[in-house]
Order: sequence, then C-alpha cells, then structure tokens
Amino acid sequence: MFLRKLKLSTMITALVCLVVLVSLLITDVLFNSTINNIIRENLEERAIILSDIVAQSDEVINGLKNKEHVGDIQVYANEILKASNVLYVVVMDMNGIRLSHPIPERIGGLYSTKDHKAALQGKQYVSISKGTMGNSLKAFTPIYDENRAQIGAVSVGISLERIDEAIAQGRRNILIATNIGLLVGIICAIMVARFIKQILFGLEPLAIAKILEERNTMLQSVREGVIAVDQDSKITLVNKSAKRMFKKAGLSEIPIGMSIQDYMPSFNVENVLKTGKSELDEGYTLNGVSILLNKVPLIVNKEVVGAIATFRDKTELNQLAEQLTGVKAYAEALRAQSHEFMNKLHVILGMVRMGMYEQLTTFINTLVDHRNHEVGNVTKNIKDPALAGFIMGKLSYAREKQVELSIEIDSVIPEPKNLSSTHEIVTILGNLIDNAIEAMEDSPIKEIDVLLNYYDNSLKIIVSDTGPGIDKEVTRHIFEKGFSTKGQNRGYGLYLMEQSVDRLGGEINIHSRLNNGTEFIIVVPFESKKGEDAHD
Repeated sequence: MFLRKLKLSTMITALVCLVVLVSLLITDVLFNSTINNIIRENLEERAIILSDIVAQSDEVINGLKNKEHVGDIQVYANEILKASNVLYVVVMDMNGIRLSHPIPERIGGLYSTKDHKAALQGKQYVSISKGTMGNSLKAFTPIYDENRAQIGAVSVGISLERIDEAIAQGRRNILIATNIGLLVGIICAIMVARFIKQILFGLEPLAIAKILEERNTMLQSVREGVIAVDQDSKITLVNKSAKRMFKKAGLSEIPIGMSIQDYMPSFNVENVLKTGKSELDEGYTLNGVSILLNKVPLIVNKEVVGAIATFRDKTELNQLAEQLTGVKAYAEALRAQSHEFMNKLHVILGMVRMGMYEQLTTFINTLVDHRNHEVGNVTKNIKDPALAGFIMGKLSYAREKQVELSIEIDSVIPEPKNLSSTHEIVTILGNLIDNAIEAMEDSPIKEIDVLLNYYDNSLKIIVSDTGPGIDKEVTRHIFEKGFSTKGQNRGYGLYLMEQSVDRLGGEINIHSRLNNGTEFIIVVPFESKKGEDAHD
C-alpha cells in the first residue's frame, strides 16, 4: 500500500539509486580485496627487485670480499635507501654481522631477528616480522661472488605502516569513485524519471491504471464495434461488439495480431494511414452483414501511429431510423393537423357569431367530405401504415404552407417484404416534397402532384411542382453532398434521396425547365409481402 502511494519519479529514483548503490558496494568489496593483494604483491616485488640490485652491485660484492672496501657498502646502501624510500637496506656477511644499516651505530652487530638464516643458506624469500625498526615486510636475497660462492645476504625492509597507508589510500580512491558513481546515478535517475513522466503526460501509475480501466470499460460497453490497427495494419484492439459482429459474419473472434488485410481483405485502412484523413459513414459488407463504417487516424505528436475504425450493424441503424421516421412523421402530422384544425375552429366560431348558419353547414359538410376523401384514398390504397401516416402528415404540412398537394394512387400499394424499404421510400418522398414546397415559396401558383403506381414488383413515384425549375448546370450537381444554392449547411436532402434510390437499386429521371416547374420520376424495385399484390 505504501509503494502504491509513491510518485513515479520517487520510485524510479529510489530504484536506480538502490541498484547503483548495491553495485558500487559489491564493487567496493571486491576491489578492496583485490587491491590489498595487488598492493602487497607490488611492494613484495619491489623489495625483491631492490634486494637483487643490492646483491649484484660491485660495491657490495667488493666490500664483502675485501675488508678495506667494507665502508663502500654503507655508502651504497644509503644511496639506495634515499632513492627507493624503503625502511632500510641491511647487508650482512655469512655470520649475520650487519655491514650497513640506516642507524650507523648498529653496524657491526648481529642481525636482530632470526628470519635471515635461510638467506645465508642461499634462499631468496619474503617475510614479515618485527625488528629494531618496527614491523616490516622484508625481502632476503643471497649475495654471490663471481665464482657463485655465497659471501653474504641483503635484507630490504618496507614498513608495514606504509603498506597500510597505501591500502588506505586505495580504499579512499575507491570510496571517492563510489560516491561519484552514486551521485551520477542519482542525477541520471532523476533525469530518467522526469523523461518517463513527460512521456506519460505527467500521470502517476495509479492514474494510468485508472485511465486504462476506464478506457477498457468504455470500449467494451459501447454498442459500436471498435477495431484499432497500428502503423503496419496489425490489429491491436477489438471490443466485444466488434467480436459479436465478426461472429455473426462467420469470422474468427480473436484477430489480435493479424493483419487487417488478411482478416478482412476489402477493409481498406491504407489511405487513412497514409493521408491521415478520416473516412466517415461508408457502407461496407462484412461477409453478407451490412455495416456503416467510420475510419479515423490515430495521431500522436503530429505523426500517424495507427487507425481506429468504428462500425455498426446497418440493420440496427435502419430499425432505429424507421422508428425515428415514424415518430417524426406522426409528430409532424399531429402538429400540422392541430394547427389546421385550430384554423377551421376559428372559421366555425366566426360563422356562429355572425349567424351564418347555412354557410356554416356547407363549410362543415365540405370539410367532412374532403377529409373523408383524403383519408379514405390514402388508407384504402396504401397498406403500409407507416407510409400512409407519413403521407397524411405531408398533406397537412402542405396545407399549413399554403401549398396544394395532390396525391394520386393508381393502384393498391402493398406492405413491403423488407421493412427497410419503407424507410427508403419515406426518405425519397419526404425530401422531394419538402424540396418542392421550399422551391415554390415565391411562386404565384403553389401546386405539387404526387403519383404513386405499383406494378410488377416495382414502385413508380412521380413528383411534379409549379416552381421556378432547375438550371441545367445546377442539375448536374444537385445530388452532390453539401451542394446547395440556398446557403451553407444545406444540400443534403437530394443527396440522401439519391442514396436511398441507389440502395433500393432504382433509377432517377429529372425533367425541368426554368420558370416551368420540375418533375422527378423515380422507379424502384418493391417486393411485397407474400400473398399480397395490387389487387387485394
């Protein structure tokens, strides 16, 4: 629990410092042992070399052979002593009598310790013992004349205190290096911690874990399928909705790590990865399952590092659209009829107050006959309740806009086999009628004629108006998304209408002349429910 509360920078700094400290301590222990041995070996080798030099010098050999030159030994030993900075250089004869010593008064006396006897027997060695000048490391070397006959021995001593000082100095150097290394480690740890935290946008581990859990929960809870790919088009993430849709399409449920081209060959994300531009609201068929697809680039530091695709089963969207269309049409119909009914009530109230009872009777009879004819014509010939209700709503809406809308139905139109057909036909009729009403806003004569004809599994829709017509140049672009001559944020009605016609597999013809109205002729396949036809 304590570690969970620590900041990321603190954890990284502490961890790096701990690793550096342990490494340096281990190194210190190993180096101390090694350096102690090396220093001792170096000093022993140095003492041996000096004793060899003294044993082979002409002054020492002549002094041991000729008593008259014995004084040269002390002079030479002092020179070596000054040059080498050792504790002492003692030359002795075969009886162990000193012929040189740093303290002249001791010359002529016997060597003080008993560790020299092996040297007088021709052996070269090193020993540690306490003599007249304290504890010392001693190197003994026998002295031979030109006939290889031993004539004495030499002892070179190095103070153990100097050895300890040399070892202590080595340890101090290691300790200094250890402290420097630890300081550098701390500085580097702090820099690494700051760099990592910067990469993580300043978030602490707990915050990162929380965001990750929230993201996973969010991804798994959304109804849309979500699939993410990296720069190499490898699938890196798939949520539950996507897996469910893949299963419905007969695909493997676990595509993580696969190339998206291998998993879904026609699912192209290369353009999004290359251009970094989104591709929205595209229709796509996944093994027979129709989906609506959005592809968006994943950009980090202005670089495309992958792409995310979201998609939804088109059947579900169509069902939602049908429900929305039905509710909207019903609401519009109620609103228009309510407004129209209020106007009629005002007329009736005015006639009652004025006592115009005969005219009132005629007016009411006309209203009843017109309403019965209008409602009867639509409900009798259109078997699809949603489509019939939609047309009734448009009749009321047209009267509200002071436009005369005439609905002519040549034959009975049955319910469609596929419910999505109703949505598409409502989209086609709704946009054509709304466009015609809007186009005739400034026209002196405002009339719209709608003809519906069902024959041989085809539905023919003709919508003509008395509006200003459409210029030939404009006609070429009216189905383009966003194109409009009426300002911004317009130009979607006819685009959606054409999309619906294409989805039904139909065709569109336009006849228009300036100042002489416009006529749209739409023919779409229309398969009725089994057992129903135009003669029911």
